[in-house]
Amino acid sequence: MKSDIQDIPFNKQLFGEDFIWGVSTAAVQIEGAHDADGKGASVWDTFVAKKGKILNGHHHHIATDFYNRYQTDIDLIKQLNIPNFRFSISWSRILPGGTGAVNQAGIDYYNRIIDYCLELGIEPWLTLYHWDLPHELELQGGWTNRAVVHWFTDYVTICADAFGDRVKHWMVMNEPSVFTGAGYFLGIHAPGRKGMKNFLPAIHHATLCMAAGAKVLRKTLPEAEIGTTFSCSYIEPYSDKPKDVAAATRVDALLNRLFIEPILGLGYPTELNVLKGMDKYILPGDMDNLKFDFDFIGIQNYTREIVQHSFFTPYIHATLVKAEKRKVPITTMGWEVYPASIYHILKKYNQYPQIKKIYLTESGAAFKDEVTDNKVDDPKRVEYLRQYLQQVLRAKNEGFKVDGYFTGTLTDNFEWAEGYHPRFGIIYIDFETQQRIVKSSGQWYAELLR
Repeated sequence: MKSDIQDIPFNKQLFGEDFIWGVSTAAVQIEGAHDADGKGASVWDTFVAKKGKILNGHHHHIATDFYNRYQTDIDLIKQLNIPNFRFSISWSRILPGGTGAVNQAGIDYYNRIIDYCLELGIEPWLTLYHWDLPHELELQGGWTNRAVVHWFTDYVTICADAFGDRVKHWMVMNEPSVFTGAGYFLGIHAPGRKGMKNFLPAIHHATLCMAAGAKVLRKTLPEAEIGTTFSCSYIEPYSDKPKDVAAATRVDALLNRLFIEPILGLGYPTELNVLKGMDKYILPGDMDNLKFDFDFIGIQNYTREIVQHSFFTPYIHATLVKAEKRKVPITTMGWEVYPASIYHILKKYNQYPQIKKIYLTESGAAFKDEVTDNKVDDPKRVEYLRQYLQQVLRAKNEGFKVDGYFTGTLTDNFEWAEGYHPRFGIIYIDFETQQRIVKSSGQWYAELLR
């Protein structure tokens, strides 16, 4: 794919005056202060305490200490010429019990972040749910309990009322396929549940919540720009054998279509026979209530996956052919570096006429970074960003909708079950001292946005 793009000159102006540039973070990954100032426990607070769940026994209790150092990090965003900052609200910082009494200290904290962003001329973009369900709600079934729709809309209402006078851009959810799949089917993320009996109701209730939360925002903040985000991987079959092609179609339905199609009014993908078990959770009127006319869709792409038929994989009869086995360039996460993936995903989502705008709300790479003479040179990440953005420009030049790009992430941080091992940031964090060092990739991004 390199030959398609290597001759394209590269600068910010080519993307157009209206193209949105930003950087992304998430509360659990950066804030720390996990029990400070009245914050309640989230499912991640209880999950990290379980032996063997997080690489090297790491936890997020301090993380990058953004709770106390937010001004330092927002100053760095300004220094790097980044005009838009995407961050998430911790539900249990606002509502320690998930419902009921509001924690004013939590409201005040996010008000300070929003106000400081605006003071520096940085636009805040809020994600309402980035995987940190309050523990008290998990005790009542979490995403498997249909009551979560009411819990969630109450929480969204509080946030809209508290922050909506200054925040103009909202994302209802981050990557529902990950928190339902990894958290309620595979058990490798919080809350650590497994099996279809948890996965199927979690899928349906999360999709209902996406639409219900968006409707609250639309009613409360009619002028706001409202979206939601999805993780997407470009899927290709291992061979042209019919079984491999069919397996790739099923995996694509699971990873890329499962949540976007019902909110567009297309229903759940019919290629997934296993979803027939969801019928017991779908009540009259639900399919209409899944629909919402979002102002934008956020898509998050890091890699592609090669899929092969497998008789031994239950439910989906498909397996991913690992990048290491394919002898391709990989990141610390073991993900293939395949810049054209972002082009193909944009092309795929442009096939839905219902989508008005597309922002790339996360894209980045983890590599092994080292400090030398108080500098961090990360040429692989620079090249990753450059090549992926060239593919974004390729899509834009071919007339596909693509309206913005948020690199992920601002700083190295707590990377969920992988602990602090993978470093995704354009700013290096020494987790012992909390020293910040802008990497060469951060300098490259700043130069692009100058």
